[in-house]
Amino acid sequence: MPLVRNRPTLPTVTNRPGRRVPATVAVLTLLVSATVLVNLVLPGWAYPVCGLVVTGALVAVARWSGLRAGCIGLDPRHLRRAAFFGLVGLAAIAVAFGVAVAVPALRDLFGNGRLDTLGIGTLLWVTLIRIPLGTVLMEEIAFRGVLPALLGAGDRWRWRPVLGAAALFGLWHALPSLALVENAAIDSAFGGVPILVVSVLAMLGAALAGVALHWWRHTGRGLLAPMLVHLATNSGGVLVAWWLLIQG
Repeated sequence: MPLVRNRPTLPTVTNRPGRRVPATVAVLTLLVSATVLVNLVLPGWAYPVCGLVVTGALVAVARWSGLRAGCIGLDPRHLRRAAFFGLVGLAAIAVAFGVAVAVPALRDLFGNGRLDTLGIGTLLWVTLIRIPLGTVLMEEIAFRGVLPALLGAGDRWRWRPVLGAAALFGLWHALPSLALVENAAIDSAFGGVPILVVSVLAMLGAALAGVALHWWRHTGRGLLAPMLVHLATNSGGVLVAWWLLIQG
């Protein structure tokens, strides 16, 4: 009688599958509430505070649903690998920004009408507190960590949850995209185009960025990888725009 070898089973995404649907609903409710609050209700100083509160709530929901730390990119065993790939991505962003600054025709990409009165104190607040805590930390926990896992991503690359989380990341930018007319480069490129069209294009761009950031998270096996890339893009973009502004 031939021996039958038991195939090793892959760990499940969550050990409490019955809680996945209510957890997903809870996460989406948190995110909808957060985007309304930070874009329409709360003052600017409360932005990072809201980000920290929502981040804590997202992690709490993930734990309640039974998600493992590795499924949401928070396994400390992969911290070194995630840091390595994150730093590689950060360096790539820095090189891209350097090329854009060196080419005069590309400098307009960093035009931002909101930087006209940005002093040193405000610059430090935006790049070191507002963006890291209010934007990067919360968005990566939500859209590259908790949501893909709840949608079934697990430890493998699965297109459905990746694209689902990326689509939600695009929708997350619906309200912020309405303020894109304040960006000089956007206004110059799309002047005369209805704001609704610009908003849809911005959301599509954000969704594509979500797929790219999830690749970093998957390859680095941790959220630190896309966090560093995201931080380099957002805070780095503000720093470059500010530097070009003071150069006249």
